[in-house]
Amino acid sequence: MSQDYDFKSLESRWQAKWQELRLFEPHGDGEPYYCLMMYPYPSGALHMGHIINYSIGDAMVRYHLMRGRRVLTPMGWDSFGLPAENHAIRTGTPPAESTKKCIDAMRRQMIRAGFGYDWSREIATSHPGYYRWTQWLFLKFFEKGLAFRKRAPVNWCSSCRTVLANEQVHDDACERCGTVVDQKDLEQWFFRMSSYAQRLLDGHEQLQGKWPDRVIKMQKAWIGRSEGARLEFEIVAPGAECHGEKIPVFTTRPDTTYGVTFFSLAPEHSLVVDLVRGTEREQEVLEACRKMRNQDRVERASEESEKTGVFTGRHVRNPFDGSLAEIWVCNYVLMDYGTGAVMAVPAHDQRDFLFARKYGLPVKVVIQPSLEEPLAEASMTESHEGGGVQVASGPLDGIDSRVEAIRQMTSYAKEQGFGDFSVHYRLKDWLLSRQRYWGAPIPIVYCEECGIVPVPEAELPVLLPKEVEFRPAGDSPLATCESFVRTRCPRCQREARRETDTMDTFVDSSWYLYRYLSPGDEERPFDAETARNWIPVHQYVGGIEHATMHLIYARFFAMVLHDLGLLEAEEPFQRLFCQGMVCARAYRCETHKWLSKEEIDLDGMTCKECGGPVTSEMTKMSKTKKNGVSPDALFEQYGADTVHTSILFSGPPDQSVDYNERSVRGIHRFLRRFWDTLVSLVPKVSGVEPWTAGRSGDLSGNWKTTRRVCHGTLKRVTEAFDKHGFHFNTCIAGSMESLNALRAAGDPKTEEERAACRESILLMTQILAPFAPHLAEELWDRLEQPGPSIFRQPWPCVDQDALAVEEVEIAVQVNGKLRGQIRVPAGVEKEAALATAREAASVQKHLQGKTIKREIYVPNRLINFVAR
Repeated sequence: MSQDYDFKSLESRWQAKWQELRLFEPHGDGEPYYCLMMYPYPSGALHMGHIINYSIGDAMVRYHLMRGRRVLTPMGWDSFGLPAENHAIRTGTPPAESTKKCIDAMRRQMIRAGFGYDWSREIATSHPGYYRWTQWLFLKFFEKGLAFRKRAPVNWCSSCRTVLANEQVHDDACERCGTVVDQKDLEQWFFRMSSYAQRLLDGHEQLQGKWPDRVIKMQKAWIGRSEGARLEFEIVAPGAECHGEKIPVFTTRPDTTYGVTFFSLAPEHSLVVDLVRGTEREQEVLEACRKMRNQDRVERASEESEKTGVFTGRHVRNPFDGSLAEIWVCNYVLMDYGTGAVMAVPAHDQRDFLFARKYGLPVKVVIQPSLEEPLAEASMTESHEGGGVQVASGPLDGIDSRVEAIRQMTSYAKEQGFGDFSVHYRLKDWLLSRQRYWGAPIPIVYCEECGIVPVPEAELPVLLPKEVEFRPAGDSPLATCESFVRTRCPRCQREARRETDTMDTFVDSSWYLYRYLSPGDEERPFDAETARNWIPVHQYVGGIEHATMHLIYARFFAMVLHDLGLLEAEEPFQRLFCQGMVCARAYRCETHKWLSKEEIDLDGMTCKECGGPVTSEMTKMSKTKKNGVSPDALFEQYGADTVHTSILFSGPPDQSVDYNERSVRGIHRFLRRFWDTLVSLVPKVSGVEPWTAGRSGDLSGNWKTTRRVCHGTLKRVTEAFDKHGFHFNTCIAGSMESLNALRAAGDPKTEEERAACRESILLMTQILAPFAPHLAEELWDRLEQPGPSIFRQPWPCVDQDALAVEEVEIAVQVNGKLRGQIRVPAGVEKEAALATAREAASVQKHLQGKTIKREIYVPNRLINFVAR
């Protein structure tokens, strides 16, 4: 048998063995453990940014197998949507063909990596057998009134040529391509997610301590609960259809309502057109609205940005005092918050104040910080947003409590029928329509007689036609396919037309965790009884960038499925771990944006195509930025175990790391040294019973140290998994320390030493198994251990007695500077330790001629003599 570390041969052999054993299919009657990694977009190939996610999950899977649990570890493909379609457009290949090639390539990479997945459960969301049930679930939402259609201003990406959900817009730009997003009015399909806002917030209570605090914090901010009042202002617009209608506003400061001096509408507000229709101001207002809608929304909402607006020529009536206020359209009012209408109180809101000063609008103080030194409206340089005493507020004058003023104002509005106490959520309904080809068709038919008609369940799936020009042109590509659009109404059998938008890919990923449970089921999306045993997912692993998108959508879906009686659980994921990003240098020029290294003249840092200057930055690996590092060459040169172990050793797994191949080479040297050392010792301990806890016998100091270090590492690794910290970098560092201790112990000579040596080899092999599984399997086999796989063997127990330290090394300082070290019995008395330190030659030299003024003692760690 070869003594060389032939990683290619042994990795191939053990991957075949795992497949033969069906190692990663749930077996036995152990406690169920569902470990799920976020599945990838098949829009290229895996890079090292993917590898960290899957390596973390793989280590968890293997550890829990060794703990005797019945582990579910599936894998699939988020194969519909923009990433896959954009890849198809770049390569000029139809999405179905392009996506299949990507899936095949990525599957090969995952198998080469040795990741432990149950491939019998593989799914792809673009397969008709999957999206049939995505469409079925849409119909269930529709029946419950949770899927609905309305005309609304939407986020439009001119580059991707599709609508984006609010969660897909970051800093006013498309999260996929970075293009500034425009606003556009379209008829769209939505899920009524806003009605679940409070439940989504309440659910955080059971996730506390199990999900990262920052994810919960991000979700709470995104859902954005605010308590206040809903007030209605009457429109005063003689001659307009909307004259006399009520405009609702949400405000957290109803105590300032007597200070309203104008009324603001968002440029997207549907009332704007009605207010100015047929008036001399119509063209001016609508043109101003168009410009405002195309402004950066983050800038629009900022206090520092310029406030712009236009007067509509109309007014509202203040429901409290009957006064009239002008209606303006203002760039700083957004439809995303409240109702898109704001009662403007310039004396007590800074943005309103800046706007009023710019356009010469009145400022009215209704809360004075001090009656002795009252604010004068004319001389104010900024708004007063704090508390004080109510003035010019009718019956509220003299109240000096904001809470009481708010309560009285809102109670009065409720009694008079023009308002009430209200809770507002920032969370909007989920916009799911996409004007793209590569997605699940929405199963709806439009009939002139019957209106909106759902496709009967028996006719699902509504298949995506193949002969379609898939490149987006603004409208849905499906609209150009006559054979798809033309159909019969399921109710009256008259001619009708199909919905031509497709569903957001986040719909697919909101329920994929359930389909894994019964992927071949043709009667239902998933089996409820099976779900009762496996859901919520015990451990979910993925990126924090999904905190306000996928992770909220999936929680919403779980709650709806629970309400539909399809799911017992209300939360999809019991525990969540968000891995850090793997960063690499990315390059770009102004003309061609992101460039690969091959597209750059690295000497002059210029773009080869246009000759323009190129800048670089360290940023997250991504296909878009062309800075992903492929693991394929690393597998070939160093092996899968090296790749897994190196990425996990790079740093705490929840923090970002900069990729550096030097660390890969360093880990490869460690694994070779690990292999060489253990392989050389295996024949020397063959047939020897390993040392066990409680065994009596004498061991030399080095072998006691080896046992202590090995059991200390075992304790560290066990706690990393069981306490969900997953600090695998320190676990691997512990394996290095154990190897150093074993090598320092030398060859075992006595029966006791051989027993301790065999125990140490076994422990070290099992400890390393979750991180370097192929190497561990081979060593376990050479140790002639029972069973077909190390992962079918129980995880070892820590021998607490082995952790006991007989001697400790204490650093000795003189006036704060290290002057020597002493070894003393663990737990030594203070005076004995000080006496030993004073007698050390290296210390005496620095105390000579001085008087010790103070002695500082930190038990078992440090002594410091303060001497003059």
